[in-house]
Amino acid sequence: MGEIDLSMVNWARAQFILTVMYHWIFVPITLGLSFLCAFFESMYVRTGNEEWKKLTKFWMTLFGINFAIGVATGIILEFQFGTNWSNYSWMVGDIFGAPLAIEGIFAFFLEATFFAVMFFGWERTSKGFHLFSTWMVAIGSNLSALWILVANGWMQYPVGMAFNPESARFEMENFWEVLLSPIAIAKFTHTTSSSFVVGSFFVITISSYYLLKGRHVNMAKKSIIVASVFGLLSSLFTAFTGDESAYNNANTQPMKLAAYEGLFDGKRGADIVALGVLTSGKRVGDGQEPFAFEVSIPKGLSIMAKRELNGFVPGINDLVYGNEAEGIMSVAEKMEKGKAAVADFAAIREAGKAGDEQAKATALERFKVNQDYLGFGYLDTPEEIVPPVATVYYSFHIMVYLGSFFILLFMLYLYYSYKDTLEDKIWLLMLGFCSFFLALTASELGWVVAEVGRQPWAIQNLMPVKMATTNIGVGHVQTTFFMFFVLFGVLLIAEIKIMLKQIKIGPEGA
Repeated sequence: MGEIDLSMVNWARAQFILTVMYHWIFVPITLGLSFLCAFFESMYVRTGNEEWKKLTKFWMTLFGINFAIGVATGIILEFQFGTNWSNYSWMVGDIFGAPLAIEGIFAFFLEATFFAVMFFGWERTSKGFHLFSTWMVAIGSNLSALWILVANGWMQYPVGMAFNPESARFEMENFWEVLLSPIAIAKFTHTTSSSFVVGSFFVITISSYYLLKGRHVNMAKKSIIVASVFGLLSSLFTAFTGDESAYNNANTQPMKLAAYEGLFDGKRGADIVALGVLTSGKRVGDGQEPFAFEVSIPKGLSIMAKRELNGFVPGINDLVYGNEAEGIMSVAEKMEKGKAAVADFAAIREAGKAGDEQAKATALERFKVNQDYLGFGYLDTPEEIVPPVATVYYSFHIMVYLGSFFILLFMLYLYYSYKDTLEDKIWLLMLGFCSFFLALTASELGWVVAEVGRQPWAIQNLMPVKMATTNIGVGHVQTTFFMFFVLFGVLLIAEIKIMLKQIKIGPEGA
């Protein structure tokens, strides 16, 4: 293994984080607002009320602005796999590239085909066909998310493939196993439903602003009712899919679960921490108490992770140093097997170059014994498999607190809308005005939990991030990082100005 420039790895990570988190500002709005536009237009077609048409056009304009910026940042994101992560792209392109190609060929074309009709076909097509086009854009947007999340789900739980040591590539063996992986399904359902919440609060925030200003009152009330119903149902489903995601993490990524629950020592009948502050400076294996303060729910973690009261949930120490009683192998043992796999991998390549088929076959047989531990062979210390616990723990818990608050907020909006006293509840409208920013924060934190929580792996257990990068100088990555930082800042300022201008105009000028 050649020398790895860790500064280049960290800058490549930073650039990817910058692009993803900026891109993720726009994606959940797109996924949620696309369906809300379809609901609004369905009301127009059903009732023939021109107010619903004006309302639909207004939200559709904001959707279009957001969609355009989201596409631009998404393209930049995909290019980075080739520029900064070429080793990763080479080794997993056969698998990772397939769902991304389907996304481009099928889902994105579906969006693009009907996008023009949705925006410019109001007076050129029938009501029915225009409504159909709006629904197709909504479905296409969410199908795009499906294929991207299938690719990401495979990184979290690599299935349906085999590693070919001769070509040094992971090759797909079962497409349906990749598509129907429980991790992929859980990621898709949880990500899209949480995005529906973000889209709903986008509508509620702007509508609450109108009610506070006494402008476009009827439009705001109609928008709030539809968005609150959609958002409440989505919030409840998000909670359900979040629980399912935690259960899947317990079985496929136990270190991630242990990190976001702050569990250092595993136990049977493990409690779940409802509220807690981690001990400052706590490290794996240091003997300190994990929490300076905590309020726990007895046996809650065992129920969530194992679906039983006294199920054993491994902690960070168990996963790093092993737990013989529970059949958990230490990372040191996995590293030993991994280094044997790396050595046999090299021997296969050398024997192939030399034309020694016997030596190649022998090395291949040895490799197959330890190939599942290949990624561990590139680690330097057992503790390297521990992600930044505090970052993951606090991100997860803040996300959960906000998600619970959102359910209550949607219910309050629906209750006071039913009572027709929403305009008088200034305190609630002020909360609603802030709700989009809180929802976007929760959505971004969900990405932090999913991606930071699985570090140091680019592909779980098979490829560390440091092995996935391109062999280029750190200066190139630093230069493009600051270029993107400035570009994204300009795009964000431009979008905010355009959005504010459209909001000021309102639905009457849509």
